[in-house]
Amino acid sequence: MREINISEIENVKIGSAENAEAATGCTVIICERGAPAGVDVRGGGPASRETELLSHQATCPAIHAVLLSGGSAYGLDGAGGVMEYLENKGVGLPVGPAVVPLVCQSCIFDLGIGDPKVRPNKEMAKRACENAELNSPLSGNYGAGAGATVGKLLGPRYAMKSGLGVYALQLGELKVGAVVAVNAFGDVLDENGRIIAGLLGEDRSSFRDSEMTLYRMAEIPAGNTTIGAVVTNGKFTKAQMTKIAQLAQDGLSRAIRPVHTTMDGDTVYAMSVGDVESNVDLCGTLAARVMAGAIRRAALSAVGSHGLLSAKDLK
Repeated sequence: MREINISEIENVKIGSAENAEAATGCTVIICERGAPAGVDVRGGGPASRETELLSHQATCPAIHAVLLSGGSAYGLDGAGGVMEYLENKGVGLPVGPAVVPLVCQSCIFDLGIGDPKVRPNKEMAKRACENAELNSPLSGNYGAGAGATVGKLLGPRYAMKSGLGVYALQLGELKVGAVVAVNAFGDVLDENGRIIAGLLGEDRSSFRDSEMTLYRMAEIPAGNTTIGAVVTNGKFTKAQMTKIAQLAQDGLSRAIRPVHTTMDGDTVYAMSVGDVESNVDLCGTLAARVMAGAIRRAALSAVGSHGLLSAKDLK
């Protein structure tokens, strides 16, 4: 097994656009040829668009893009920009004289850090699509992670800046990558269970434990969500990709604590973009590993902004 650049996965392009001052942005994952895809939603407060396309009851065999976005539900306007970009390239489901690009989207709540009146829109999403032509996504304060934060149980003073994480691995011919915007109210943990970003102590130079703090609180603040997508060159059906999305959620459980609460909107998409024969359980287990790696990279790559410290500031 070896780490690879996610751009080494064929048939997929990833791009971001953001407004750094307003602390919001979006990240698009495009598969122009269409990707059988699944989704797993475990948070109680998701903001999403076209998620029902991935239901077993839906006839949709494949989608053309996933958009991860800031802006809470306001950011759902961004998918229209991805559709326009793909339509102009003739990419989409042929319907009579037209093509209809199939674009799924999920959003994080980032309205509390920058300018709440500035949200990802069609123009920003189209810019992300144009940047996807370069296919060089970065981890940190980019795209959907521009306004992401963690450790929010006690308010913004003790929260930390997080961001977008990108990570990929190859095992034999199988390649699996993850892109994730980490906006959890809980803490981000390393491979040994140590906190690397999360709820700060009174001195803002050490950590409290969000789980232990939660036990002493009556309620959880709203506005938390980790959203991400797994892409693989493995050849799988829509139903199999749903299972892989479910297994990828184990990556959230490994790297974030607490997670999947009623005040989160935690959502993971999974897209099959290749033709490599593989096993669902093997691919799903690898998906959990890369998702956890991407989450940690989001925390470690973020730069402090808008009065929030990052993991880099505590080293």
